Amino acid sequence: MFKKILLLFFTVSLFSAVYAKDLKVGFVYVGPVGDGGWTYAHDLGRKELEKLPFVKETRYIESVPEGADSTRVITNLAQKGYNLIFTTSFGYMDPTIEVAKKFKDVSFMHCSGYKTSENVGNYFGRMYQARYLSGIIAGGMTKSNIIGYVGAHPIPEVIRGINAFTLGVRSVNPKAVVKVVWTNTWYDPGTERNAAESLLDVGADVLTMHQDTPSTLQAAEKRGKYSIGYNSDMKKYAPNGFLTAPIWNWGVLYKEIATQVSKGTWKPESIWWGLEKKVVDLSPISKKVDKKIIEKVSAERKNIEQGKNKIFTGPIKDQSGKIVVPEGKTMTDAELLSMNFFVEGVQGTIKK
Repeated sequence: MFKKILLLFFTVSLFSAVYAKDLKVGFVYVGPVGDGGWTYAHDLGRKELEKLPFVKETRYIESVPEGADSTRVITNLAQKGYNLIFTTSFGYMDPTIEVAKKFKDVSFMHCSGYKTSENVGNYFGRMYQARYLSGIIAGGMTKSNIIGYVGAHPIPEVIRGINAFTLGVRSVNPKAVVKVVWTNTWYDPGTERNAAESLLDVGADVLTMHQDTPSTLQAAEKRGKYSIGYNSDMKKYAPNGFLTAPIWNWGVLYKEIATQVSKGTWKPESIWWGLEKKVVDLSPISKKVDKKIIEKVSAERKNIEQGKNKIFTGPIKDQSGKIVVPEGKTMTDAELLSMNFFVEGVQGTIKK
């Protein structure tokens, strides 16, 4: 009788325990891990992921061009038994969808895209929230009222960030303008530096960027001007003029997705988390920033986290002065994800 009870107890315990499926996780990077920016931030997240007990292996392939090369790399990872694959650039979207059709037992997550399938989800963060906060700092620190913004490509992700930043700037300094120069590249230190210098030449005394390297900050530092980074804490690249940086904490999201895949609860959904989840944040703010501005940033952070400040709530005007978001209306996620106009205060053009 005792043996039967013991056997029953062991059987119940066995079935009630949660056994996590072991994972081999692959990452496809568009830049080198040493870029100090976008890819570097993703790799910090990968290292966080390795701390989970059921993650038995991670592997990354860096500097993979968008297009046919990415299809080959993603396919190779799936063939080698990686059962969770993260593809971390917008241009990997269609290749990820195509490869996933051939590997139904693999979970794929694509960063910054909008397509899903039965085994492909996508993920991003509401970086525009942190951009808005950094704009408050820029607006409070500029003396020339000219702020420079080096932008990669004129796509909704970048446009949204520029607009949120500008709304933050003008919430504390309505006279300031944000001048935009496009590089049409994610990673090209020389081109980024040239763009930054052109903005400094027209009087910008604060620079920020949506790029993958710290070249913009280095250009500002050389000229004794302030800078705001992106992707990661870039203070070491501009120790004197660095004010803060909107940063990514990808590890928060990577660990959550991996846990779901391991437990069998993962679904191919679209994830878009913000400040409230700490996926996006600000790096420590420079002591050179006025205390009243820091207090303003703190107050608005709380408002954003609590849903009281949605940032893109009307009235909002475009560059021509036309109301594009009426008073009381908040832009939907679909509208944010397809944004193709500049708000009042931005000086630059969007090529169609």
